[in-house]
Amino acid sequence: MESEGEEDSRAPYDPMPHGQPEVGVGPWPGGRTSWPTGPQWDPTLLEAGDRRNVVDRYRYWTLEAIVADLDLRRHAFHVAIENWQHDFNIGTIVRTANAFLAAEVHIVGNRRWNRRGAMVTDRYQHIRHHASVADLAAYLHERDVRLLGIDNLPGSEHLETMAIPRDVCFLFGQEGPGLSESAREVVDGTFSIAQFGSTRSINASAAAAIAMHSWIVQHADIHSAATWRG
Repeated sequence: MESEGEEDSRAPYDPMPHGQPEVGVGPWPGGRTSWPTGPQWDPTLLEAGDRRNVVDRYRYWTLEAIVADLDLRRHAFHVAIENWQHDFNIGTIVRTANAFLAAEVHIVGNRRWNRRGAMVTDRYQHIRHHASVADLAAYLHERDVRLLGIDNLPGSEHLETMAIPRDVCFLFGQEGPGLSESAREVVDGTFSIAQFGSTRSINASAAAAIAMHSWIVQHADIHSAATWRG
């Protein structure tokens, strides 16, 4: 276990608790004369180093180049979160959506949300705001994307055995109350995650991660050269 001093010395955006004290890479080896050429390279990063929380494929790339490359292979699933009480889970859900390369993340309700848990990944993820769940449903249905809510309600399908649609949006409610009444009225269906302990529900960000990974298991090309396993 790290001491308090060791933890304080780590970069706040380093997601690896047992990794190196400093993430990323320093200036490009060899100096300016050996810099690579191309529109994706960021001169500032090449000169000063790249300490961002990105995989090695994107070291020294500009933010715009990274997003453009991700857009070439984003997955077909979306994630939506109701934001009526400034839920602290939203940032973590955004970070997971980036890891699994979601098409878009949708924030329903309050436009402002706590970005701390996103660990800067919101810069690489398309995030769209909707004033109401009805607006979200209309946006998705225009694009033939099904809207499925997660809640352990009577009649909910079992995530473990359901055939997850390829074009789908997972909707998550606030921590505690779950899906709002307006959300339950417009979703195309609900699903639940099997639990075996005493608690009634699991953390919203944990549930979101499980749902997204279930989509990956059923639909993603895990043998692609672009798949990163650390």
